[in-house]
Amino acid sequence: MIEAVLFDFNGVIADDEEQHRAALGVVLAGEGLSLTPQQYYSDFLGFDDRRCLIEAFRRAGKALPAMQLERLLDEKSRVYQELIDRSLALVPGAADFVPRAAERFRLGLVSGALRQEVELVLGRAGLQRYFDVLVAAEDVERCKPDPAGYLAARGALDRRRPLPAGHCVVIEDSLPGLHAARAAGMRCAMLTTSHPSAALAGAGADLVWSDFAGHDPAELLALADR
Repeated sequence: MIEAVLFDFNGVIADDEEQHRAALGVVLAGEGLSLTPQQYYSDFLGFDDRRCLIEAFRRAGKALPAMQLERLLDEKSRVYQELIDRSLALVPGAADFVPRAAERFRLGLVSGALRQEVELVLGRAGLQRYFDVLVAAEDVERCKPDPAGYLAARGALDRRRPLPAGHCVVIEDSLPGLHAARAAGMRCAMLTTSHPSAALAGAGADLVWSDFAGHDPAELLALADR
């Protein structure tokens, strides 16, 4: 039985991975560091902002005091929001898929992005009301591939009405997100926003779509048999 669908955000709802990468690049450049697109998509995809910054400084052999980290997090969020103001795109089909999914399933959203960033995009897209629970970067201590976010979302839904982990389907686009879903005991459908379909299937995705266009949420019910 499938009762709930837990969506990742960046690359699943919002087609904004490039804006996140660009914002991180601007912030790091201000500190004399660089982050190439190849580095971001191969090594940083799926991390929250805090872990991205910590990892970038670690690789450069530079210290990152707590106060500086908080300042850079604020700066990254500001730059990201400026980029979103210029261009906001949703993953194809997401604007239609989410409302239809809400008619059949309980919905949650689990993101490594800051809550204000997620709510900004959901509000502009008119999708926020469809989600029963939102778990953002501030709500958990460990980012994906740790399952903390998905466990927190399931727990919040479970407190309202019992929900076994095996009755949840996660929709992700990153390999760390897939690993987080697996560690939480959940099935995982993947979008090819960030990785080719062969890589996702090879990593153990239960279902692979290019995006939501042409798909019906009822297709997720078939995952109950896997």
